[in-house]
Amino acid sequence: MATVKLCTILIVFALICSGGVQIRADSGIEDEIITSDVSDSSFKIELEQLKSKISVLELGVEDKTRESKSKDEKILRMESVLQEKLDSITSLKSEIDSLQKKGSLDVEERVGKAHARAGELEKQVEKLRKEIESQNVKKDTLEARASEAEKKTQELNLKLKSLQKTNDEQKSRIRKTERALQVAEEEMMRAKIEATTKIKELMEVYGAWLPPWFATHLLKCQSFFVTHWTFHGKPALDLTFEKALEKKAQAQKWAEPHMETVKSKWIPVMKEQWLAVTTYCEPHVHTLTTKTVEVYESSKNAIKPHIVKAQNFADPYFQNAKKITKPYIDQVATVTKPHFDKARVALKPYTKKVVHAYGKFLKSAKTYHQQVQGTVQETLNKYELTKPLATKELVWFARRCLFTNQGVYKLRLLLRFIPTDESGVGHVLG
Repeated sequence: MATVKLCTILIVFALICSGGVQIRADSGIEDEIITSDVSDSSFKIELEQLKSKISVLELGVEDKTRESKSKDEKILRMESVLQEKLDSITSLKSEIDSLQKKGSLDVEERVGKAHARAGELEKQVEKLRKEIESQNVKKDTLEARASEAEKKTQELNLKLKSLQKTNDEQKSRIRKTERALQVAEEEMMRAKIEATTKIKELMEVYGAWLPPWFATHLLKCQSFFVTHWTFHGKPALDLTFEKALEKKAQAQKWAEPHMETVKSKWIPVMKEQWLAVTTYCEPHVHTLTTKTVEVYESSKNAIKPHIVKAQNFADPYFQNAKKITKPYIDQVATVTKPHFDKARVALKPYTKKVVHAYGKFLKSAKTYHQQVQGTVQETLNKYELTKPLATKELVWFARRCLFTNQGVYKLRLLLRFIPTDESGVGHVLG
């Protein structure tokens, strides 16, 4: 505002100075014109020109005065506007000061609220960061699981393809087997028809070859043995097994205290004696084994040439005997072959049954042998005295002894129930 005032004052001062100079110039010119009218008429024209110029300048001065007046009015107006503006500025400054005083309190409150809000936002940001980290971890785990799942799906697809291939192969095999079964069933039907016809023929031959009295006696003997076994042999065998089990239990009860005494007293003494015997006998056994091996080798080397000589000596006689007896053996074979074939054909159904029963007997005997071997090994391992004796060889030998004793006992029991006099035999046979 001060610069504006200064500019207006300078403009007014310049206008006033220019007006004074022009007035002085005009007065000087008029004096010169009066003096020149007397002295020289040549200057009239110049005078007129100067008058015209003066009139023009007067008009310009009037315009300038008017402009200066208008400018003064404008300056006054501007000063009034400036004063009003300054008043408004001072009022605004006072209002701003009052507002600043009020606003400082509001700002402090707002700053406190902003700080609290910033703290809450920082907490929320931390929570969001943690959630983002957990989400990233979950994302990594899910990506790992997805990769594993993709690998598993690839493996399963490969397995599925292999299974489909095997399934197709099995289907083709099943079709082939079904066709083969159909062919086999047809062949079996043909074989059954042929077998029925041959059985009829063989039954006719069997009835002609085997005498009827022998068949009846055979059936009677079979029924007699079966009835005697069911009524006498089997119950007696069951009783013997029960008694044997009772005796075994009694023997175990009786042997338990003695076994305790043996464990506590006799076993350490026997171990010491066994160690002494082994330490004493080991070198003698070693020398004995070496000597027996040497004797065996020497005897083998001594006897081998004599055996070779005897073989070479007996070989021509054996070959001559073979040549002499070969035609007779061939004759016997040719004579007995049809009878042997007839007997084999007649006994074929019975041999099948016998083979089937023998197979069942072998299976049951095998299982029974394994059970007996297991029980023998368990009983030997129960006691410390018999633990070192629980070897495979001894268990096998004990099992064999048990079975041979049982076979002898059963044979004796069977012979007790079979009658030995001639009347009994005649009764059985006829």
